[in-house]
Amino acid sequence: MRKVLAGLGGLAAATLFGLAPVQAQDNTIKIGLIMSYSGQFGDLGTMMDAGAQLYMKEHGDTVAGKKIVLVRKDSGAAGTAPDVAKRLAQELIVRDKVDIIAGFSLTPDALASADVFTESKKVAVIMNAATAIITTKSPYFTRTSIPLPQAITALGKWAVTKNGSKQAFTMVTNYGPGIDTETAFQSGFKEAGGQIVGSVRFPVQNPDFSAFAQQLKDSKADSAFIFVPGGEQPAALGKALAEHGVSPKVMKIYSSGELVGDEPLKSMGESALGIISGWHYSWTHNSPENATFVKGIREILKGRNPDQFTVSGYDGMALIYKALEKTGGKADGDTLIAAMKGMSWMSPRGPISIDPETRDIIQTVYFRRVENVNGNIQNVEFDKLENVKDPVKEAMKAAGKLNPDGTAK
Repeated sequence: MRKVLAGLGGLAAATLFGLAPVQAQDNTIKIGLIMSYSGQFGDLGTMMDAGAQLYMKEHGDTVAGKKIVLVRKDSGAAGTAPDVAKRLAQELIVRDKVDIIAGFSLTPDALASADVFTESKKVAVIMNAATAIITTKSPYFTRTSIPLPQAITALGKWAVTKNGSKQAFTMVTNYGPGIDTETAFQSGFKEAGGQIVGSVRFPVQNPDFSAFAQQLKDSKADSAFIFVPGGEQPAALGKALAEHGVSPKVMKIYSSGELVGDEPLKSMGESALGIISGWHYSWTHNSPENATFVKGIREILKGRNPDQFTVSGYDGMALIYKALEKTGGKADGDTLIAAMKGMSWMSPRGPISIDPETRDIIQTVYFRRVENVNGNIQNVEFDKLENVKDPVKEAMKAAGKLNPDGTAK
């Protein structure tokens, strides 16, 4: 209790958790959005928010007779600042009296806030933060983005069994998601018979990747796996790789979706051709739902294409709306999280659902290759795995390390 209340100054403890959870007015549902709207990772907030805006534009600002009100908080000005995100979560609950909180651009922000949601019994919808264990830290966490091992373990296996890779060098950002992807790719790669010949981790806030690109080049590996978070970093790393002559022309390059988003591909140009990623969404995905989604986002963002952050923001709002419809507008944490468990719907990315045991997302993993399509450098899906769960939590479950509510023992 004291840990959660730290930093609230003169706000009375009873106001936060000593009484029954505070609800907004009967005819209003307040949703707090904690996102990095500024700073190095400001683009993540821009894209997630656009997805949320589009869903509300399409479905209105009323659900189950309740008016939906968004309250935005910027967690990005200080860079990676878990204490800021936690403080914002507390302020949203105490001062703004929100019913639900969503967003969380980066893993440290979500992890730092976990006890706030557990003690206040407020649902938090993770729209980006992608470390596998996040949802095990509070029974009120759910997620509409991706637990990174979901895609990257499969990619590591595929690299050896389907694409002939034998030796790999891994390059990841040194925080939760980066370590998750490093572990996942190396595990899948070695399980399939491949050898990891080296690895390097970048600082979270790293403007210059030249030295790391040179290390990769010097490794003489036949393959590389790369992970950096969104924002400015993918384009910066892509530029460094291109400057050092590291491309799929000289080695097989695998990545998560961030490295091959629209902006990095503009920076890398034809040097990116052939990069293969395992991921859950691309704006080039061929479906009627995605065609409508892409059109809507382009209208909001003045021609810009959606990305994984945008679709996660869109689906985060979809999950909230659908759960409120199911509960008849009841937004208390226990009722709402129960409604979210097992929920399924058709997303612009394809069919998705919320695992009733872990509260994490189940979805299709697509294998994509960067190709030149009529003069446009873009990702092209060529293979997929359907109904994929997070392998980390599946392993925890098998080992008896998960409680019935999906939290870690």
